[in-house]
Amino acid sequence: MSQTVADILVGVLEQIGVKQIFGLIGDSLNPLADAIRRSHIEWIGVRHEEGAALAAAGQAKLTGRLSVCAGTTGPGSTHLVAGLYEAGLDHAPVLALSGDMPRKMQGIDFIQTTQPDLLFRDVSLYTETISSPAQAPSVIHQAIAAAYAGRGVAHLTLPQDVIAAKAEGGVSSVETLRPRPELAANEADIAEIARRVDQAGSVVIMCGAGCRGAADVLRALSDRLKAPLIHSVKGKDIMPFDDPRWMGGIGMIGTKAVYNAVMHCDLLLMIGTDYPYSNFLPSKGTVVQVDERPHVLGRRAPTVLGVVGSARPTLKLLLDQVAPKTDTRFWDKVTQERQKWDDMLDKQADPARSKDRIHPQAVARAVSDLAKSDAIFTLDTGLNTLWSANWIRQSGSQRIIGSFNNAAVGTALGQANGVQALDRSRQVIALCGDGGFNMLMCEFLTAVHHKLPVKVVIFNNSAFGLITLEAESVGLPPFREGIEFPNPDFAALARACGGHGFTDRKPGGLKAAVSEAFAVGGPAIVDAVVVSNELPNLPHLDLDMIGHFALAKIKEAVLAVTGG
Repeated sequence: MSQTVADILVGVLEQIGVKQIFGLIGDSLNPLADAIRRSHIEWIGVRHEEGAALAAAGQAKLTGRLSVCAGTTGPGSTHLVAGLYEAGLDHAPVLALSGDMPRKMQGIDFIQTTQPDLLFRDVSLYTETISSPAQAPSVIHQAIAAAYAGRGVAHLTLPQDVIAAKAEGGVSSVETLRPRPELAANEADIAEIARRVDQAGSVVIMCGAGCRGAADVLRALSDRLKAPLIHSVKGKDIMPFDDPRWMGGIGMIGTKAVYNAVMHCDLLLMIGTDYPYSNFLPSKGTVVQVDERPHVLGRRAPTVLGVVGSARPTLKLLLDQVAPKTDTRFWDKVTQERQKWDDMLDKQADPARSKDRIHPQAVARAVSDLAKSDAIFTLDTGLNTLWSANWIRQSGSQRIIGSFNNAAVGTALGQANGVQALDRSRQVIALCGDGGFNMLMCEFLTAVHHKLPVKVVIFNNSAFGLITLEAESVGLPPFREGIEFPNPDFAALARACGGHGFTDRKPGGLKAAVSEAFAVGGPAIVDAVVVSNELPNLPHLDLDMIGHFALAKIKEAVLAVTGG
């Protein structure tokens, strides 16, 4: 029996394991909606299409499997684009579906006219219009294959009359539509890595998201080489915080111990990471890099050897070839410096640090202490990222997702909704700045509507805090009129939406408010009112930056007096 193009599309998505489609219904999507209604796929209607793209991105980041979002003709599709950069830049397979007007309305400047394939070209690995029923099965297959092969976004434009039309046959070779397999480095490259490791007196192993699933072999390699394990923020959740080998992060989301280790080791072995901040990487040629993506090798720091391979199979082979090291002096020094840094973090996160004000570090640590051992954290972008990523002490079974390459403000809640939809019984916590939450607060209604028990913790300082820091770091006084803003009562907003709301302004009630929010059976917001002038720890300060901060403070003082 013949099916519509929409039936074929939905059928293959169901067959490859897609559980939800996130989007907003419109006239051009009605044939698609009818096919979804008759399937086992859950339709999750969002309040803004960017929220749909973020939800799909969050799912795909967590699972590595295809997720799907949809928007209708014109503005309904254009709203998807910003959220899709989240998937594209964080290497997550997402299929975006754009409804479009019937073909007879195209080319005549009809209402809501856009050129979706042009619009989505920058964010997509593959973008195509299904222009006829006969073409549909092959195009659908190619789009999904492209999303998996490139770990990014594929986009299809769906004219209403085409997806409502009957088509013969279906998508073939569905078994090929799956995540890309791991790839071991070749023997010669592994032998060369081993030779360089054996020659080096001290080795540091930097672990990125590409090391997920390789924790056991990383531990074994660390023990054999007496090599500290450090991580990018995307790799933070691979191991428990308290593993003695797991020395901490690098850069602003990192520690002084790690910065010193990276700068003074004989060899930095970068595995599964394309860490972009070159100023925190060695400028001398002491880097060996292993990654599945050939194009990322050597582009962040001077690299003496770049090897194509996946972390787990490559490290297993390397472990058999490297000689054990016995000198622990470098290891011991990094460990001691790490302990001093951790002690400092503990003091900064102590709620008793202030009698009447909440410091943001205490909020992050309270969330960390009270979260379930398998919780999933989604982090927003801004100063709140630094508080969350530096003060969460992950269990090793928890996951941490954020806008780590796109660095977009306002993305945490949308991603949390997508992750929560996969398993409504697992704890999902969105840590948001107030500025970011304000951007897409409507997606809290999506959580309430679809019974997604997301817990939202808001660092409420009535400002874009990171913008202040960025201005001062280049010697400029912050533009307060553009940075500071009034906020609504977030707890009251939560209750008005049908969720639960909690507010805390004093350190003595912080843990109680977070604990109560985590205990309620549904979506909840914790409005944590924090000090607005807290500065993050800087693992490395050069003289220029110190001078810029001082100059900015002087300029701001002058402006306060002169009103200029």
